[in-house]
Amino acid sequence: MLANLERTSIMNIARSFNNWRKYRQTCNELGRMTDRELNDLGIGRGDIQYVARQAVK
Repeated sequence: MLANLERTSIMNIARSFNNWRKYRQTCNELGRMTDRELNDLGIGRGDIQYVARQAVK
């Protein structure tokens, strides 16, 4: 039973880390875009973190 709990915990940590990496990558990529490029996508500069959080859901 403990082995399953440990495995589940490790999987949750790995999933959280991968979600964090995806969030950071999305923020970085969108942050490098110009305001015009973001506007073409319908994203305001202030919406980048929200969009990145939605990407990991």
